[in-house]
Amino acid sequence: MENNEKQSCAIKTSVGGQALLEGIMMKGPFKSAMAVRKPDGEIDVSTWDTKKLTGIRKIPFIRGTFNFIDTLIQGYDCLMKSAEISGQEEEPDKFELWLNKVFGKAAGAVFGSIVTILAVALAVGLFFGVPALIAGFAGNYIENKVVLSAIEGVIKIAMFLVYVIGVSKMSDIHRTFMYHGAEHKTIFCYEQGLELTVENVRKQQRFHPRCGTSFLLIVLVVSVLVSSVITWENVFVRVALKILMLPITVGISYEIIKFAGRHDNWLTRIISAPGLWFQNFTTQEPDDSMIEVAIAAVTPVLPENPEDAIY
Repeated sequence: MENNEKQSCAIKTSVGGQALLEGIMMKGPFKSAMAVRKPDGEIDVSTWDTKKLTGIRKIPFIRGTFNFIDTLIQGYDCLMKSAEISGQEEEPDKFELWLNKVFGKAAGAVFGSIVTILAVALAVGLFFGVPALIAGFAGNYIENKVVLSAIEGVIKIAMFLVYVIGVSKMSDIHRTFMYHGAEHKTIFCYEQGLELTVENVRKQQRFHPRCGTSFLLIVLVVSVLVSSVITWENVFVRVALKILMLPITVGISYEIIKFAGRHDNWLTRIISAPGLWFQNFTTQEPDDSMIEVAIAAVTPVLPENPEDAIY
């Protein structure tokens, strides 16, 4: 790693974001913003109020699930909008034309729901069903349930790593990961108390402990521990129970990543290390035009009082 990757933050901020198609979404304590590079080279910036968790949604170990769901919904919405603004939206196929004819203005929401359901079904099959089936086969030779759970977990993590590393080689995804790097570097620049300029941002590291990549890896590790108490008598029942216990897994993982984001000691450095290493694949060094987009996205969400942004 480069020497500047060892730097420590002057502050730990709650500001975070997500890479989009030719753009970045940033979420601050009060405002959120999305900046996207248009085909003519101009940067389109839109802002909205940040949605706050209230009531039961703020309770530790429960808030993680609500926050995760809200992030997925908002992230998908911003991703679709960025595709339209950046000019990367493809011509509708026959199925989309049929949806437009039948559902009218609601066609976009219907299509998005169908895509989400199919994506969730594929994810469940790949990352829940396949590892359980392989580990279940190993159960013919291994009786120790803890060992079987560990084998299942290793298979799941390996599949996830291979998948992300594989898609990172795709040109469009690689470019999105460059924007991901710009997002991290810009947040680090703000946390260092430096002026948000292209030159200052360029000097920052691109590996951030509060990245969603780190969160997903923690979810996978926690799921191994949670899965160790679930029956191996029937693989399909096991997969169903694991899906039902997913909110518990996500809730525990959220509190772990939140703790690691607020503290800097030997324990949090151990927790963050795998995710930081994995960001070698999920983030790439951005060019200056991408840094400009990141600065445009983060500037509107920064509060007037910096203390309001402390994590």
